[in-house]
Amino acid sequence: MASRTREQQVGGPGASWWWPVGWLLAAGWAAAFPLVSDVGTHRVWGVCAAFGYTAAAVAARVLPRPRAVRVPVVLALAGAVVLPLLLLVLTGQAQSEVDVIERSGRLLYATGTPYLDAPRRVEEYTPYLPGMALLGIPRALLGEHGWAARYFGDARVWCAAVFLSCLVASRAVVRRRRPGGSAHLRSHVPDGDGRFAAVTAVLIASPVVALPLCVSGVDLPLAGLCVLAVAFAVRGRPVAAGLVLAAACSLKWTAWPAIPVVVALLGCASGARHGLRCAGTAVAGTALLVLPSALLSPGPMVEQVLAFPTGRGELATPATSPLPGRLLAEQGATGWAVAVTLLLCGASAVGLSLVLRPPRDAVGAADRLAVGLSIAFLLAPAGRFGYLALPVLLVVWARSVGAGSVGAPWSGTGSADARSSGTRSVGAPSSGTEPAPQDRGADAQLATAGAGRRS
Repeated sequence: MASRTREQQVGGPGASWWWPVGWLLAAGWAAAFPLVSDVGTHRVWGVCAAFGYTAAAVAARVLPRPRAVRVPVVLALAGAVVLPLLLLVLTGQAQSEVDVIERSGRLLYATGTPYLDAPRRVEEYTPYLPGMALLGIPRALLGEHGWAARYFGDARVWCAAVFLSCLVASRAVVRRRRPGGSAHLRSHVPDGDGRFAAVTAVLIASPVVALPLCVSGVDLPLAGLCVLAVAFAVRGRPVAAGLVLAAACSLKWTAWPAIPVVVALLGCASGARHGLRCAGTAVAGTALLVLPSALLSPGPMVEQVLAFPTGRGELATPATSPLPGRLLAEQGATGWAVAVTLLLCGASAVGLSLVLRPPRDAVGAADRLAVGLSIAFLLAPAGRFGYLALPVLLVVWARSVGAGSVGAPWSGTGSADARSSGTRSVGAPSSGTEPAPQDRGADAQLATAGAGRRS
């Protein structure tokens, strides 16, 4: 029964057509890079990924179930992640972000600050906070001689390692039974593990993650740490959530919106004291990680981390995707001011929503953070389309990890909004008389069993 439920969750008789179509669309997207991109790493990834996705589409069409779902994912991972990552790393091809991280790691190791005093070229700027330089330390220690040093010193490998470790840890945090939790609920967790593993594998194989993972990887650690912070908040662990938020906020300032979202989640379900503990831990931890470099290089840090990425630095930022904020900023000082004003208005609207209707579960928190980050990326005076991968990751993760309201031993993927319309998760109170939702697979069975045991 469990295996049949997993198959229905990932694909069933009615899904025989959309898996091949999905992989073919991914193949077409990848195949466009060798034709239209002038970035060498993108072209290499596009060629490898196009073959992988095409093979996945063929396998999804001709193989019987359940291999029609599992084998294509393996082929897509091989073609879109494993092969191009090995090829690019071992041949030393990378986007400029990788070189920036590795150079900042060498500077941090040698001087205590990742920022050059007087950078003259864009490549010499470090538009990241000091925590990102830690991912470049392996290159400073291992050098570049030999394939092992080239591979294990590459910042992309460590970015991917942090990202994947956080995804796995988030699942482990969510599934851990609290003292006094129901053993019956615990017995259903492996089925959720299968769903989470399947969705995560598809997500990593998709172009949304596979491309940045292979060519730069710079935003993946931040994404992984954000989802792990939400997972700790769901378990009602404010200090752990605050420490993870501090790690994320020491990488890039774009992680800072995660603090009010996680604090609102904890404050709503566990009380103001938990929210304040999380906020205090996050702010203190971030200051501890960032202040040393800020005191050593205050001017270069302001120029490279704040002015440069927002289009107000001495050199123009290469983040020039035609997003609304960028298009406005190109109209001069007035356009830049309009973009910043709209950005502040969007941030204020999201902040107000956290006060008036704070998130009550992982889905609500992830969605709220995804909305806030999307507004920031769309309206920022400079940005790239690739930044939007983080909101996508947040939305998909929250619906695959099986995290419900704060402190719940186990729950499905329903959000607070869904519960308010009549859909219950296991973590929500139950009167024992309300019928369970129909046709929701393992989660519906789990909710029914949990309600019956508590009634």
